[in-house]
Amino acid sequence: MKNKLTIKKLSTYLIPVLLMATIASCKKDHDVKIAPPGKYENGFFIVNEGWYGHGTGSVSFFDYAKGTLTDSIFTKENPGKTLLPATSSLEFGTVYNHKLYLLSKAGGPLVVTDDMSLKETGRIDSAGSNDWRAFVGIDNNTGLVSTGDGIYQLNLQTVKLGTKISGVSGEVGDLIKAGNYVFALSQSAGVVVLNASNYTIAKTIPGLEVAFARSKDGAIWAAGGNQLVRIDPATLDVQNITVPFTVNGSWGAWHPGSIAASTTENTIFLAKNGPYSGGTEIYKYTPGNSTSFTTPFITVPAGKELYGAGLAFNAKLNQLVVSTVKSGYGINYSVNDLFFYDASSGSQTKDIPYTGYYFPATFVFH
Repeated sequence: MKNKLTIKKLSTYLIPVLLMATIASCKKDHDVKIAPPGKYENGFFIVNEGWYGHGTGSVSFFDYAKGTLTDSIFTKENPGKTLLPATSSLEFGTVYNHKLYLLSKAGGPLVVTDDMSLKETGRIDSAGSNDWRAFVGIDNNTGLVSTGDGIYQLNLQTVKLGTKISGVSGEVGDLIKAGNYVFALSQSAGVVVLNASNYTIAKTIPGLEVAFARSKDGAIWAAGGNQLVRIDPATLDVQNITVPFTVNGSWGAWHPGSIAASTTENTIFLAKNGPYSGGTEIYKYTPGNSTSFTTPFITVPAGKELYGAGLAFNAKLNQLVVSTVKSGYGINYSVNDLFFYDASSGSQTKDIPYTGYYFPATFVFH
Protein backbone atom coordinates (compact mmCIF):
# COMPACT_ATOMS: atom_id res chain seq x y z
CA MET A 1 0.00 0.00 0.00
CA LYS A 2 2.82 2.35 0.85
CA ASN A 3 4.39 1.84 -2.59
CA LYS A 4 1.06 2.43 -4.30
CA LEU A 5 0.46 5.61 -2.33
CA THR A 6 3.95 6.85 -3.08
CA ILE A 7 3.54 6.24 -6.80
CA LYS A 8 0.17 7.93 -6.74
CA LYS A 9 1.60 10.97 -4.98
CA LEU A 10 4.52 11.14 -7.39
CA SER A 11 2.16 10.88 -10.36
CA THR A 12 0.04 13.67 -8.96
CA TYR A 13 3.13 15.83 -8.68
CA LEU A 14 4.93 14.83 -11.85
CA ILE A 15 2.09 15.00 -14.40
CA PRO A 16 1.58 18.77 -14.10
CA VAL A 17 5.33 19.34 -14.10
CA LEU A 18 5.84 17.21 -17.19
CA LEU A 19 2.88 18.85 -18.86
CA MET A 20 4.29 22.30 -18.19
CA ALA A 21 7.71 21.20 -19.48
CA THR A 22 6.14 19.77 -22.62
CA ILE A 23 4.21 22.98 -23.26
CA ALA A 24 7.34 25.03 -22.69
CA SER A 25 9.30 22.76 -25.01
CA CYS A 26 6.63 23.00 -27.70
CA LYS A 27 6.51 26.76 -27.27
CA LYS A 28 10.28 26.91 -27.59
CA ASP A 29 10.23 24.78 -30.75
CA HIS A 30 7.37 26.84 -32.08
CA ASP A 31 9.28 30.06 -31.48
CA VAL A 32 12.40 28.69 -33.17
CA LYS A 33 10.60 27.47 -36.28
CA ILE A 34 8.63 30.64 -36.97
CA ALA A 35 11.10 33.34 -37.90
CA PRO A 36 10.05 36.89 -38.75
CA PRO A 37 9.83 37.51 -42.49
CA GLY A 38 12.87 39.00 -44.17
CA LYS A 39 12.72 42.56 -45.41
CA TYR A 40 12.97 41.38 -49.02
CA GLU A 41 11.14 38.08 -48.71
CA ASN A 42 7.71 38.97 -50.02
CA GLY A 43 8.58 40.00 -53.56
CA PHE A 44 11.16 39.67 -56.32
CA PHE A 45 14.24 41.47 -57.58
CA ILE A 46 15.06 43.19 -60.85
CA VAL A 47 18.75 43.28 -61.73
CA ASN A 48 19.54 46.40 -63.76
CA GLU A 49 22.54 46.90 -66.05
CA GLY A 50 22.85 50.59 -65.28
CA TRP A 51 23.62 53.37 -67.74
CA TYR A 52 27.01 52.47 -69.16
CA GLY A 53 29.63 55.08 -68.32
CA HIS A 54 27.24 57.14 -66.19
CA GLY A 55 26.69 54.87 -63.20
CA THR A 56 26.75 51.30 -62.00
CA GLY A 57 24.05 48.70 -62.21
CA SER A 58 21.48 48.43 -59.44
CA VAL A 59 18.97 46.09 -57.82
CA SER A 60 15.28 46.95 -57.55
CA PHE A 61 12.64 45.15 -55.48
CA PHE A 62 8.96 44.64 -56.22
CA ASP A 63 6.93 44.24 -53.03
CA TYR A 64 3.87 41.98 -53.43
CA ALA A 65 1.98 43.45 -50.47
CA LYS A 66 2.58 47.09 -51.37
CA GLY A 67 2.51 46.64 -55.14
CA THR A 68 5.44 49.03 -55.44
CA LEU A 69 8.92 49.03 -56.92
CA THR A 70 11.90 50.25 -54.85
CA ASP A 71 15.22 51.00 -56.56
CA SER A 72 18.89 50.84 -55.49
CA ILE A 73 18.26 48.48 -52.59
CA PHE A 74 21.79 47.03 -52.59
CA THR A 75 23.48 50.38 -51.98
CA LYS A 76 20.78 51.40 -49.49
CA GLU A 77 21.39 48.27 -47.43
CA ASN A 78 25.19 48.44 -47.73
CA PRO A 79 26.41 52.00 -47.10
CA GLY A 80 29.87 52.49 -48.56
CA LYS A 81 29.61 49.40 -50.77
CA THR A 82 29.39 49.91 -54.53
CA LEU A 83 29.16 48.01 -57.80
CA LEU A 84 31.75 50.25 -59.49
CA PRO A 85 33.20 50.87 -62.04
CA ALA A 86 30.58 52.81 -63.95
CA THR A 87 31.86 51.16 -67.13
CA SER A 88 30.69 47.73 -65.91
CA SER A 89 27.21 46.26 -66.42
CA LEU A 90 25.34 44.35 -63.72
CA GLU A 91 23.84 41.63 -65.85
CA PHE A 92 22.97 38.58 -63.76
CA GLY A 93 21.49 37.56 -60.43
CA THR A 94 20.22 34.37 -58.84
CA VAL A 95 19.39 33.00 -55.40
CA TYR A 96 21.15 29.86 -54.18
CA ASN A 97 21.08 28.55 -50.60
CA HIS A 98 19.55 31.83 -49.38
CA LYS A 99 22.31 33.88 -50.95
CA LEU A 100 21.81 36.37 -53.78
CA TYR A 101 24.65 36.23 -56.30
CA LEU A 102 25.16 39.39 -58.41
CA LEU A 103 27.55 39.31 -61.38
CA SER A 104 28.78 42.21 -63.51
CA LYS A 105 30.39 42.26 -66.93
CA ALA A 106 33.35 44.40 -68.02
CA GLY A 107 35.44 44.78 -64.89
CA GLY A 108 32.74 44.78 -62.24
CA PRO A 109 32.59 42.77 -59.01
CA LEU A 110 30.98 39.48 -58.10
CA VAL A 111 28.92 40.18 -54.99
CA VAL A 112 27.13 37.84 -52.57
CA THR A 113 24.38 39.02 -50.21
CA ASP A 114 21.83 37.52 -47.88
CA ASP A 115 18.71 37.14 -50.01
CA MET A 116 16.33 38.41 -47.31
CA SER A 117 18.24 41.43 -46.01
CA LEU A 118 20.50 42.23 -49.02
CA LYS A 119 23.41 42.68 -46.60
CA GLU A 120 26.68 41.85 -48.36
CA THR A 121 28.40 38.66 -47.17
CA GLY A 122 31.24 38.39 -49.67
CA ARG A 123 32.66 39.60 -52.96
CA ILE A 124 35.37 39.35 -55.57
CA ASP A 125 36.48 42.93 -56.04
CA SER A 126 36.26 44.83 -59.29
CA ALA A 127 39.22 44.34 -61.63
CA GLY A 128 39.93 45.03 -65.28
CA SER A 129 40.29 41.30 -65.90
CA ASN A 130 36.80 40.49 -64.53
CA ASP A 131 34.13 39.66 -67.07
CA TRP A 132 31.43 37.72 -65.26
CA ARG A 133 28.34 36.24 -66.86
CA ALA A 134 26.28 33.73 -64.84
CA PHE A 135 26.41 31.54 -61.71
CA VAL A 136 25.07 28.10 -60.82
CA GLY A 137 25.39 26.32 -57.47
CA ILE A 138 26.72 22.76 -57.42
CA ASP A 139 26.66 21.97 -53.68
CA ASN A 140 27.09 23.78 -50.37
CA ASN A 141 30.74 24.50 -51.05
CA THR A 142 31.09 24.90 -54.80
CA GLY A 143 29.55 26.81 -57.66
CA LEU A 144 30.46 27.57 -61.26
CA VAL A 145 30.70 31.00 -62.87
CA SER A 146 30.70 31.65 -66.60
CA THR A 147 32.81 34.48 -68.00
CA GLY A 148 33.97 36.10 -71.20
CA ASP A 149 36.60 33.37 -71.30
CA GLY A 150 35.23 30.04 -70.13
CA ILE A 151 33.91 28.66 -66.84
CA TYR A 152 35.56 28.71 -63.42
CA GLN A 153 34.91 27.02 -60.11
CA LEU A 154 33.89 29.26 -57.21
CA ASN A 155 34.46 28.42 -53.55
CA LEU A 156 31.19 29.42 -51.88
CA GLN A 157 32.65 29.53 -48.38
CA THR A 158 35.53 31.89 -49.18
CA VAL A 159 34.05 33.48 -52.36
CA LYS A 160 37.34 32.80 -54.15
CA LEU A 161 37.75 31.87 -57.79
CA GLY A 162 39.18 28.42 -58.44
CA THR A 163 40.22 26.28 -61.38
CA LYS A 164 39.09 26.95 -64.93
CA ILE A 165 37.04 24.14 -66.49
CA SER A 166 39.05 22.36 -69.14
CA GLY A 167 37.75 22.20 -72.70
CA VAL A 168 35.45 25.22 -72.53
CA SER A 169 36.79 28.52 -73.86
CA GLY A 170 35.50 31.82 -75.18
CA GLU A 171 32.36 33.59 -74.02
CA VAL A 172 29.97 31.47 -71.95
CA GLY A 173 26.61 32.70 -70.72
CA ASP A 174 23.67 30.96 -69.06
CA LEU A 175 24.18 27.97 -66.75
CA ILE A 176 21.79 25.46 -65.19
CA LYS A 177 22.24 22.21 -63.24
CA ALA A 178 19.89 19.28 -63.67
CA GLY A 179 20.52 15.83 -62.22
CA ASN A 180 24.06 14.70 -62.90
CA TYR A 181 24.79 17.41 -65.46
CA VAL A 182 25.53 21.12 -65.79
CA PHE A 183 24.34 22.82 -68.97
CA ALA A 184 26.29 25.83 -70.26
CA LEU A 185 25.58 28.11 -73.21
CA SER A 186 28.73 28.80 -75.23
CA GLN A 187 29.00 31.40 -77.98
CA SER A 188 31.19 29.14 -80.10
CA ALA A 189 29.85 25.67 -79.27
CA GLY A 190 26.16 26.03 -78.44
CA VAL A 191 25.05 24.06 -75.38
CA VAL A 192 27.92 22.30 -73.64
CA VAL A 193 26.85 19.59 -71.17
CA LEU A 194 29.27 18.90 -68.31
CA ASN A 195 29.33 16.00 -65.89
CA ALA A 196 28.54 17.59 -62.55
CA SER A 197 30.92 15.25 -60.73
CA ASN A 198 34.13 16.17 -62.55
CA TYR A 199 33.17 18.84 -65.14
CA THR A 200 34.25 16.77 -68.13
CA ILE A 201 32.27 17.35 -71.33
CA ALA A 202 29.47 14.82 -71.80
CA LYS A 203 27.84 16.30 -74.90
CA THR A 204 27.75 19.36 -77.13
CA ILE A 205 24.63 20.57 -78.94
CA PRO A 206 25.60 23.18 -81.58
CA GLY A 207 23.55 26.01 -83.06
CA LEU A 208 21.80 27.18 -79.87
CA GLU A 209 21.90 30.80 -78.70
CA VAL A 210 19.18 31.25 -76.08
CA ALA A 211 18.97 29.28 -72.81
CA PHE A 212 17.82 27.90 -70.32
CA ALA A 213 14.37 26.94 -69.09
CA ARG A 214 13.37 23.92 -66.98
CA SER A 215 9.83 22.75 -67.72
CA LYS A 216 7.43 21.13 -65.26
CA ASP A 217 8.44 17.65 -66.47
CA GLY A 218 12.09 18.40 -65.63
CA ALA A 219 13.33 18.82 -69.20
CA ILE A 220 15.89 21.51 -70.10
CA TRP A 221 15.10 23.85 -73.00
CA ALA A 222 17.21 26.06 -75.26
CA ALA A 223 16.76 27.63 -78.68
CA GLY A 224 18.59 29.04 -81.67
CA GLY A 225 18.15 29.57 -85.39
CA ASN A 226 14.75 28.07 -86.18
CA GLN A 227 14.82 25.46 -83.43
CA LEU A 228 13.46 25.10 -79.93
CA VAL A 229 15.25 22.18 -78.30
CA ARG A 230 14.15 19.87 -75.48
CA ILE A 231 16.98 18.06 -73.67
CA ASP A 232 16.30 15.09 -71.41
CA PRO A 233 18.46 15.73 -68.32
CA ALA A 234 18.83 12.00 -67.61
CA THR A 235 19.63 10.58 -71.06
CA LEU A 236 20.69 13.81 -72.85
CA ASP A 237 18.41 12.85 -75.74
CA VAL A 238 17.48 15.88 -77.84
CA GLN A 239 14.14 16.73 -79.43
CA ASN A 240 13.98 19.56 -82.01
CA ILE A 241 10.86 21.67 -82.53
CA THR A 242 10.74 23.98 -85.54
CA VAL A 243 10.10 27.64 -84.79
CA PRO A 244 8.67 29.80 -87.64
CA PHE A 245 11.00 32.72 -86.88
CA THR A 246 14.68 33.23 -86.16
CA VAL A 247 15.64 32.91 -82.49
CA ASN A 248 18.35 35.52 -81.93
CA GLY A 249 20.83 35.42 -79.06
CA SER A 250 22.56 38.32 -77.34
CA TRP A 251 26.27 37.64 -77.86
CA GLY A 252 28.24 40.86 -78.11
CA ALA A 253 25.91 42.54 -75.62
CA TRP A 254 25.10 39.49 -73.54
CA HIS A 255 22.15 39.24 -71.19
CA PRO A 256 20.37 36.17 -69.77
CA GLY A 257 18.22 34.30 -72.25
CA SER A 258 14.71 35.40 -73.15
CA ILE A 259 13.16 32.03 -72.35
CA ALA A 260 11.16 30.77 -69.37
CA ALA A 261 9.02 27.84 -68.27
CA SER A 262 5.83 27.47 -66.27
CA THR A 263 5.76 25.42 -63.09
CA THR A 264 2.00 24.83 -63.26
CA GLU A 265 1.71 23.84 -66.93
CA ASN A 266 4.19 21.97 -69.10
CA THR A 267 4.81 25.01 -71.29
CA ILE A 268 7.71 27.18 -72.50
CA PHE A 269 7.69 30.95 -73.09
CA LEU A 270 10.03 32.29 -75.78
CA ALA A 271 10.52 35.89 -76.91
CA LYS A 272 10.89 36.79 -80.57
CA ASN A 273 13.79 39.22 -80.27
CA GLY A 274 15.58 41.09 -83.03
CA PRO A 275 19.30 40.53 -83.64
CA TYR A 276 20.30 43.75 -81.87
CA SER A 277 17.20 44.86 -80.01
CA GLY A 278 14.31 43.56 -77.98
CA GLY A 279 11.15 42.23 -79.57
CA THR A 280 7.48 42.82 -79.00
CA GLU A 281 6.12 39.25 -79.06
CA ILE A 282 6.25 36.32 -76.64
CA TYR A 283 5.18 32.84 -77.71
CA LYS A 284 3.89 30.03 -75.50
CA TYR A 285 4.87 26.54 -76.63
CA THR A 286 2.90 23.54 -75.41
CA PRO A 287 4.46 20.17 -76.37
CA GLY A 288 2.31 18.39 -78.90
CA ASN A 289 0.34 21.53 -79.84
CA SER A 290 1.18 22.31 -83.46
CA THR A 291 -0.55 25.71 -83.27
CA SER A 292 1.69 27.02 -80.47
CA PHE A 293 3.65 29.29 -82.79
CA THR A 294 0.72 30.37 -84.98
CA THR A 295 0.09 33.57 -83.03
CA PRO A 296 1.98 35.25 -80.19
CA PHE A 297 0.75 34.55 -76.68
CA ILE A 298 1.59 38.12 -75.64
CA THR A 299 2.24 41.25 -77.69
CA VAL A 300 3.47 44.14 -75.57
CA PRO A 301 1.67 47.50 -75.97
CA ALA A 302 2.48 49.61 -79.01
CA GLY A 303 5.60 51.70 -78.68
CA LYS A 304 7.21 49.29 -76.18
CA GLU A 305 9.85 46.62 -76.64
CA LEU A 306 11.47 44.02 -74.41
CA TYR A 307 14.79 44.84 -72.80
CA GLY A 308 17.36 42.40 -71.40
CA ALA A 309 15.97 38.95 -70.74
CA GLY A 310 12.62 40.71 -70.88
CA LEU A 311 10.51 37.96 -69.34
CA ALA A 312 10.37 35.53 -66.45
CA PHE A 313 7.82 33.17 -64.92
CA ASN A 314 6.68 34.06 -61.43
CA ALA A 315 5.69 30.75 -59.82
CA LYS A 316 4.22 32.42 -56.73
CA LEU A 317 1.54 34.24 -58.75
CA ASN A 318 1.42 32.09 -61.91
CA GLN A 319 2.30 35.17 -63.93
CA LEU A 320 4.77 36.29 -66.54
CA VAL A 321 6.64 39.43 -65.57
CA VAL A 322 7.86 41.46 -68.54
CA SER A 323 10.27 44.41 -68.66
CA THR A 324 10.11 46.93 -71.49
CA VAL A 325 11.49 50.29 -72.57
CA LYS A 326 10.08 52.74 -75.06
CA SER A 327 10.97 51.74 -78.61
CA GLY A 328 13.81 53.69 -80.10
CA TYR A 329 17.02 55.10 -78.61
CA GLY A 330 18.38 57.83 -76.39
CA ILE A 331 15.88 59.25 -73.94
CA ASN A 332 13.46 56.42 -74.78
CA TYR A 333 15.56 54.10 -72.61
CA SER A 334 14.46 56.06 -69.55
CA VAL A 335 10.81 55.12 -70.13
CA ASN A 336 10.23 51.77 -68.40
CA ASP A 337 7.26 49.51 -67.77
CA LEU A 338 6.97 46.44 -65.59
CA PHE A 339 4.09 44.39 -66.97
CA PHE A 340 2.33 41.44 -65.34
CA TYR A 341 0.50 38.86 -67.47
CA ASP A 342 -1.62 35.89 -66.48
CA ALA A 343 0.48 32.88 -67.53
CA SER A 344 -2.57 30.81 -68.47
CA SER A 345 -4.58 33.32 -70.50
CA GLY A 346 -1.97 35.91 -71.53
CA SER A 347 -4.15 38.78 -70.26
CA GLN A 348 -2.37 41.79 -68.79
CA THR A 349 -3.11 42.21 -65.08
CA LYS A 350 -0.86 45.11 -64.06
CA ASP A 351 1.43 47.79 -65.48
CA ILE A 352 3.92 49.71 -63.36
CA PRO A 353 5.51 52.55 -65.35
CA TYR A 354 8.69 54.13 -63.99
CA THR A 355 11.34 56.54 -65.20
CA GLY A 356 15.12 56.32 -65.17
CA TYR A 357 18.07 54.86 -67.05
CA TYR A 358 17.95 51.46 -65.37
CA PHE A 359 18.29 49.12 -68.38
CA PRO A 360 16.66 46.06 -66.72
CA ALA A 361 18.66 42.88 -67.35
CA THR A 362 16.80 40.07 -65.61
CA PHE A 363 14.47 39.01 -62.78
CA VAL A 364 15.36 37.06 -59.63
CA PHE A 365 12.93 35.11 -57.45
CA HIS A 366 13.42 33.43 -54.08
